[in-house]
Amino acid sequence: MSHYHDSTDLQYLADVKAAAPREFAAWARLDGTVGIEDGAIPLKYRELIALAVAHSTQCVYCLDVHTAAAVKAGASRAEVAEAALLSAALRSGGAGAHAALTMKFFSQHSQEGTEEASA
Repeated sequence: MSHYHDSTDLQYLADVKAAAPREFAAWARLDGTVGIEDGAIPLKYRELIALAVAHSTQCVYCLDVHTAAAVKAGASRAEVAEAALLSAALRSGGAGAHAALTMKFFSQHSQEGTEEASA
């Protein structure tokens, strides 16, 4: 059995809708806000933001849908690539921040061990 991305997999959303119609409707309303043209953020930039977030959440289906929508909204190849790499930069920033916290925790645990050894 394979579990890889295939754009036809999105047809199975009908099964999700049938199984949980109320929750699906709520999710669909929220998800649908991305493609609204009359938001404060122009559609092209909404799609580029969605694309960058899709890279961070690692949703291959979102990558497919929002790449197509960004192109349709007028995004260039360079803008799509930049959105992906900005996402990568910010995602790695989270790892850097967690590295700093790890050092904080290490210091705390090292001090606890020292305090316990000297008691």
